[in-house]
Amino acid sequence: MHTLYQLADAEIRSCISDYLVFADATNGFTDVSEEAIDTVRKAVILLAGINSSTQDTSPKAVVLEWERRRAVPLDVEAGITAGVYANIRGAGVRYLEEIKAGTDGFTVWKPDFIKANPHTLPLLQHLAGIFSKAALIKQIGGVSDNNISVPASKRLAEVLTQRVDPQNIREGEILQRLESTLEGIVRDLIGRVMLESIVESALIRAKVAFKRENEYANLAGVVYDIRADFVVPDEKNPLAFIEVRKSSSRHASLYAKDKMFSAINWKGRHREMLAILVVDGDWTSETLRIMANVFDYVVPLRHVNELAISISEYVSGDKTKLKWLIDFKISPAQ
Repeated sequence: MHTLYQLADAEIRSCISDYLVFADATNGFTDVSEEAIDTVRKAVILLAGINSSTQDTSPKAVVLEWERRRAVPLDVEAGITAGVYANIRGAGVRYLEEIKAGTDGFTVWKPDFIKANPHTLPLLQHLAGIFSKAALIKQIGGVSDNNISVPASKRLAEVLTQRVDPQNIREGEILQRLESTLEGIVRDLIGRVMLESIVESALIRAKVAFKRENEYANLAGVVYDIRADFVVPDEKNPLAFIEVRKSSSRHASLYAKDKMFSAINWKGRHREMLAILVVDGDWTSETLRIMANVFDYVVPLRHVNELAISISEYVSGDKTKLKWLIDFKISPAQ
């Protein structure tokens, strides 16, 4: 049985795939038609992304809502995670039913059941009143929703037997407590998977060869050698690097300075390498304008499909894609 994290991971990647197709069909969500909304998931992505409260996911209703709220920028994170939350909340309900059935209505806590069903651990924690990983390790030992050892199963069964009063179980309350766990899962996936996976999927669709940050040692620069989120096609013969950054208006200036120096560092070493920044969130207009004086491309996440095509054209020899040459070197004074 899949863990809640595994289900969320698979769902977010599937949503990303639909998002990219949807973005391509709507020119970055600037021209939405009923024909482009051919699945309920795409309807949910758009409605959640524009912060709509309507429950009608028919193509006609969704297009009408989009037309009413065209000034509202699409929040990619909200759009994609809406479906993820729906999926794992449903799994939480199913797993609680499994526990209820396997424990005779929360009355008999057998170690064998716990060991055989580690995927239910997040719910077992909440039923036992253990609300942190540190507390879980202290009371039960090192366990996970992939594996619970025999000794740990026995300890957890004892705790559940002592603490669970089947007469006072409120299933709705247990599922509400589970929300904190679900939010933690989704937050982790957003940071680890979502933004960069959208870029990765767009590059694959455009048949652009690349390496991700964890696939190479470093990208050489004038001052220091560090890794970019993506290098095209590789770090030995780089033709482009891509940095992906979500920001808020409070941190925009700080992030801009960091990213601009990285671009100068790398482009100063590799004169014909595209510097690309893919942005999401609340960047200020001024920071975007300044970064566009260093980066060859500063592109919002919703237009990543078109960006991937431009990179493909540059790799194929279209040098018009290169906007800035940066002369940057460090030499001894004498």
